[in-house]
Amino acid sequence: MGTHVAGQDDDLSAVVTAVLSGSRLLVAVAARSLGAVEDRITLPQFRMMVLLAGHGETKLVTMAELLGVNSSTAMRMADRLAAAGLVVREVNPQNRRESLMRLTGEGRRIVDQVMERRRADIGAIVARMPAEQRRALVSAMNAFNAAGGESPDAAPRPLGLQDV
Repeated sequence: MGTHVAGQDDDLSAVVTAVLSGSRLLVAVAARSLGAVEDRITLPQFRMMVLLAGHGETKLVTMAELLGVNSSTAMRMADRLAAAGLVVREVNPQNRRESLMRLTGEGRRIVDQVMERRRADIGAIVARMPAEQRRALVSAMNAFNAAGGESPDAAPRPLGLQDV
């Protein structure tokens, strides 16, 4: 076991509190960015759409794994999105037991619109920070993402924009 450093628990608590506050802010930004389409899709459905935007055509079972849900949950989400005209779900011609899905043009447009609004909202918040704090934030967020196993290349990039 390592030795205890005085104040280490307090520092960790302060970091966790700050990250939780930042997380609440980012969730609020994400929810606001869905405002224009919230009558059509839920946040989990949008998450599926963002993954499709980043991965392209995807097997249903792979999508379930990416979302951390079972296949029947992913199928219900895909069926709702297909009924709304936002994804196409069809049988894989190479393996008739598999379903493939992809975004429609309208689905892609919605992902791009929501991501652009999210990017603008986060940009407005970050712009209110002094340059030195912005640089520190980039460093801290990169370290946080790396510690959580989120590589910069893992984020989907619709129209070159990362999912924030």
